[in-house]
Amino acid sequence: MSTVDSFGAKSTLTVGDTDYEIFRIDTVPGYEKLPYSLKILLENLLRTEDGANVTKEQIEALGNWQPDAEPNTEIQFTPARVVMQDFTGVPCIVDLATMREAVTALGGDPNKINPLSPAEMVIDHSVIADLFGSENALERNVEIEYERNGERYQFLRWGQTAFDDFKVVPPGTGIVHQVNIEHLAKVIYDRTVDGVLRAYPDTCVGTDSHTTMVNGLGVLGWGVGGIEAEAAMLGQPVSMLIPRVVGFKLTGEIPAGVTATDVVLTITDMLRKHGVVGKFVEFYGEGVAQVPLANRATIGNMSPEFGSTAAMFPVDDVTLDYLRLTGRDEQTVALVEAYAKAQSLWHDASRELSFSEFMELDLSTVVPSIAGPKRPQDRILLSEAKNQFEKDILNYADATAEDSVEIEGTFPASDPGSAPGVEHETVSAEGVSHQHDHEHAPSMISSGGRHAASKPVKVTTPDGQSYLLDHGAVTLAAITSCTNTSNPSVMIAAGLLAKKAVDKGLKRKPWVKTTLGPGSKVVTDYYEKSGLDKALEGLDFYTVGYGCTICIGNSGPLIDEVSAAINENDLAVTAVLSGNRNFEGRISPDVKMNYLASPPLVVAYALAGSMNFDFETDALGKDADGNDVFLKDIWPSPDEVQEVIDYSISREQFIKQYSTVFDGDERWQNLPTPTGPIFEWDENSTYVRKAPYFDGMQSSPAPVTDISGARVMATLGDSVTTDHISPAGNIKAGTPAAQYLTEHGVAQKDFNSYGSRRGNHEVMIRGTFANIRLKNELVAAVNDGKVVEGGFTRDFTQPGGPQSYIYDASQNYQAQGTPLVVFGGKEYGSGSSRDWAAKGTSLLGVKAVITESFERIHRSNLIGMGVVPLQFPVGESWASLGLDGTEIVSITGLEQLNEGVTPKTVTVVAEPSEFSPEGKQTITFEAIVRIDTPGEADYYRNGGILQYVLRSLV
Repeated sequence: MSTVDSFGAKSTLTVGDTDYEIFRIDTVPGYEKLPYSLKILLENLLRTEDGANVTKEQIEALGNWQPDAEPNTEIQFTPARVVMQDFTGVPCIVDLATMREAVTALGGDPNKINPLSPAEMVIDHSVIADLFGSENALERNVEIEYERNGERYQFLRWGQTAFDDFKVVPPGTGIVHQVNIEHLAKVIYDRTVDGVLRAYPDTCVGTDSHTTMVNGLGVLGWGVGGIEAEAAMLGQPVSMLIPRVVGFKLTGEIPAGVTATDVVLTITDMLRKHGVVGKFVEFYGEGVAQVPLANRATIGNMSPEFGSTAAMFPVDDVTLDYLRLTGRDEQTVALVEAYAKAQSLWHDASRELSFSEFMELDLSTVVPSIAGPKRPQDRILLSEAKNQFEKDILNYADATAEDSVEIEGTFPASDPGSAPGVEHETVSAEGVSHQHDHEHAPSMISSGGRHAASKPVKVTTPDGQSYLLDHGAVTLAAITSCTNTSNPSVMIAAGLLAKKAVDKGLKRKPWVKTTLGPGSKVVTDYYEKSGLDKALEGLDFYTVGYGCTICIGNSGPLIDEVSAAINENDLAVTAVLSGNRNFEGRISPDVKMNYLASPPLVVAYALAGSMNFDFETDALGKDADGNDVFLKDIWPSPDEVQEVIDYSISREQFIKQYSTVFDGDERWQNLPTPTGPIFEWDENSTYVRKAPYFDGMQSSPAPVTDISGARVMATLGDSVTTDHISPAGNIKAGTPAAQYLTEHGVAQKDFNSYGSRRGNHEVMIRGTFANIRLKNELVAAVNDGKVVEGGFTRDFTQPGGPQSYIYDASQNYQAQGTPLVVFGGKEYGSGSSRDWAAKGTSLLGVKAVITESFERIHRSNLIGMGVVPLQFPVGESWASLGLDGTEIVSITGLEQLNEGVTPKTVTVVAEPSEFSPEGKQTITFEAIVRIDTPGEADYYRNGGILQYVLRSLV
């Protein structure tokens, strides 16, 4: 709440018969040249100015923004709302529920613990495509989802009823980002504050990196870690530097045959090469008006893939038309237009704005593309896809071949074989159609003098048919992900391509698992209205669920006999998906190479059956008359796509589907749900446990103490990411987390993933620093000088300091009352900002992390969990200082915080222990304290951000 108005910005805007309080940005000198995204930040500071966290100087710094300057001014951004998905959102609600108990214990009112900023959660990350290719796939997948996640869903259903300003979109509804742009986002928010109706830009932070999809709607928002999201829910600002802004000019129009996916892969490629990490990207120019809203959202969605914080489109008539189409009422639309024009947020292509850097794309030059085989920025022209695959496969085949010298081999498009009832025709490496016999002498594929061994493997289906499976076979073709399933042009194109294929008599190859995961039920509505649902089902693209599915690895098993053949013969097979993430090992453990493609190309690859395929020269099959059918014969024209869009999509569909968006189906409504303000924790639950952060908490914080007698838990190198620290992926048998689940009666088949168990700190602590690729150099001393990868350390509570799981050693240290520290290198904590990277660190007993440099969000998250981030002296590292991790560490100078002073440096003394090499000397150095703002100092003094907020509410 603003208590200061240094610029006299408070004013009134009348729209129709309604008056809104607004804060005018034109009261700040310099506003007119600012990019749209920075104008939104400027309004945010004007509205939240309090003289302490948000100051007049910060507002002036934004007005005086110098495009060429490196970011150095920190501001406090207060988002209008928080949006969450269920994996990352569950811990936030666990913490809120635990805070209610802690408030009660401190004599306060539990009903006071509610989100202070509106919070919305869409449950979309838990459905897995276990079943596919049948009419009952959707129903059965949802049933299995409830069986797996019943405990979590009961808890979230309680939260839906117990908290004010917290809304839950139940499972089976849609993908969070699509629901956000189609329903939740307002563009201009209106809310009563202190009895006055106020209007301001709709801004949001989300617990999913693709929150940036809403940038396409003119809403400034991006993904943050769970700790930042919790803080924002509880009214705390997000610390950030005023960013550089890259102006990206769009000209021309998308040509026929090119999709929005092709555009976004081109932009991703360009921006990755340019370098936009930590920057805002803003699209401008005459071409912006030619970009449909769905395409804008597709571009905004991929912001994490090209590395920017946000990728903004300004508000214009296209925005208003989309709001009307998606069922927003006329007063909402009128407010958006009036506010945007009053505050210079309306797009004016003729106005010259200031940008830090400039880029340009003529949309007419974009050509069809895919990306892969392991990164979204590795774009491949579709016309060159086969040749590029021939080069890429060498890397994968060489890695699996027993002998990587030249070996004769064939790379035909995976051959259906000669079983009765299965087409025999295939395409050779040269693109010549021929009949292929199982005993055919192999040919050879080569690139640059190297050859990769082919492994044609005969596979027999349960009904007795057979085919050959080879390297490059497309074993998963998925129309999936928020990126594209919100975009009618590419979804209708996929349906039309399927219809033409079915009309020609084509079928998907029998080794391809096909899935369709619409982003909302509106997609199903327009598929059914146009009849394209039947066409897609004719190629076995049945709906498998309304959720993220394939992009996050919820692909379910491949076809049984295909999976067996892959694993028994070490085949390098492929997946093609219309998503945004294709990292190695992410999509399916059976699939080595993953490619991103538009929805119609996903269908085309399901027909082709192999990445070793040239759509220009290789036929997809034959029609009823025996004529070859090529991709160009079934590719729909833009006019055909638009005709279907015009008659099959209407405003009424959005109004109907979203009128009950928070209600859920019978399963949701019939969940046995606890009632009352305090959650009834189930002591036997392995999914949802009461968080320990407030155990023994007093109404006043204990004084900050220096750290003495600490042991080193890990000595780590550069670029240790939150992926290395935070628990993620499957829970491996034999690990501490697996042991915990086994002890609690959970069978290995029901371990589920770390993501699904984020609401249970006992599982998550055991998975922190447990990544199989973590390199803790501390363990080299007990392994003949070799670093053993994985979640290991030395346990100095035991004789000889043996190698131990980090969790097990941590328990022993905590039993002794011994604090822990971590030594790191440069860019510590880079990667996705994950709450459990900080929460797990804190719960393992780590009191300080000392590195050469930090990733900004992880640094602030550590403070938010009561861990002090320190940096080695400039130019020094733990290795250069002579540290090896065997020392006993003491840190003095932190107690100055008790006097309201944040020290610039503290003294670190590392004394040799009985485990140190003979002759080792005591090492003393001054470490830089990375508590950078007064707010962060308050959090640290209180033991963490949650404790700070709780005490302030009591």
